[in-house]
Amino acid sequence: MSKRVLNVGQCAFDQAGISRFLRQHFDVVVDPADHLDDAMESLRGGQFDLVLVNRQLDFDGSDGMVVVESIKSDSETANVSVMLVSNFADAHERAVKAGAEIGFGKAELGDAAVIERLAKFLAE
Repeated sequence: MSKRVLNVGQCAFDQAGISRFLRQHFDVVVDPADHLDDAMESLRGGQFDLVLVNRQLDFDGSDGMVVVESIKSDSETANVSVMLVSNFADAHERAVKAGAEIGFGKAELGDAAVIERLAKFLAE
C-alpha cells in the first residue's frame, strides 16, 4: 500500500519536483497543501506518513515553522512525522526543537542521505 505525504507550502514547480523525487524512490501519494489551514484540514481528514513543510510558504510568504509548531502542538496531529524543507541548517535546528524530524533542502534532492532519511518514514 502506498504511503501518503502531505507537502505544505511549495510553489507549483517545487511541488512537482519534490513529488517526482519521492515517487522515484518510494511508493507514495503526495497531497499538496498551500497553508496552515489546508494542512490541518488534510491531517484531520486522513492518515499521512510524513508531512513536509516549506520553510517559507509560497502561498503568502509566512513562516513554515508556524505550521510545524501547530502540527506538533495539536493533540490530534502531534504524532505525525514532520520535516522542514530548507537549505538552512539553523531552520532545521529550530524545527527539530519544535518536535520535527531532521529535514532536507531542495538543493539536496537526490542525495543518498536524504533518501535514507526519508526511507525511515516512506519505505515499505
